[in-house]
Amino acid sequence: MLSKIGRYDFMAEPFHCDFAGRLFMGHLGNQLINAADFHSNDRGFGMLYLNTIHKTWVLSRLAIELEEMPPAYARFNVETWVETAMRFFTNRNFRITQTPEAPCKAAEPREECNEPAARVNGEERVFGYGRSVWAMIDTETRQPADLLSIGDGLLTDYVANAEDAVPECPIAKPSRVKMSDAAELVRAVPVTYSDIDMNGHVNSIKYIEHALDLWDVAWYQQHRLRRLDIAYVSESHLGDELCLYVETVAEGREYAVRIAHRSTADEEPVEACRCLIVFE
Repeated sequence: MLSKIGRYDFMAEPFHCDFAGRLFMGHLGNQLINAADFHSNDRGFGMLYLNTIHKTWVLSRLAIELEEMPPAYARFNVETWVETAMRFFTNRNFRITQTPEAPCKAAEPREECNEPAARVNGEERVFGYGRSVWAMIDTETRQPADLLSIGDGLLTDYVANAEDAVPECPIAKPSRVKMSDAAELVRAVPVTYSDIDMNGHVNSIKYIEHALDLWDVAWYQQHRLRRLDIAYVSESHLGDELCLYVETVAEGREYAVRIAHRSTADEEPVEACRCLIVFE
């Protein structure tokens, strides 16, 4: 067996950073999903194997909480491990740390890195943490699949515990993101080519990018994104229109966003996901 905890080396490429020289949340989210993909593929229960048996992983919930966002050109590690595994859902955690000045000499970013995280004043520099919930579905029926049946329960062999020196993940679990009917429709955007992923529906991270675009640069000059929760409900497809609704939870600090999809203008929008966005 491989280690239950995977560690992968990435870089905050400058063209993936915002006006302040910090990595966009969307790109950080993509790297967390990349790490999850690398970890599961290397251990025999990833997409490469699942696609051969008409199964796939789908992201159900994701929470990312940051002390700071990696700056441009910074190398950073994403550690990931499976916290729990049940019949239809599994919980996976992440920790994002700065890579040492002499990073692991991996030929490819997907190779696991065994170097320790960089230290600031004797302590690891931790950028933030993530928690996620995943489900497995049948790609032909789009119905939930029993993930414990894969490889005779292989996934359960990789559930990490205290004996595995699992890193801490001190942030709260992803929330359900409660919203009322008072949420206001503030924007509608079409689903186009770059929104669609290899599964044929809107990419999970694209919803996050659309939600964060509801605030302009002037807002981000005065506010830092502290935490983002997103709960996925249904799939959106090419040609749909995404309707974005916003509800203020705490003025200037916390907002809930509902994203719904519809295929025609006279159709009632169907909820695709909900986000809770916390600024400071």
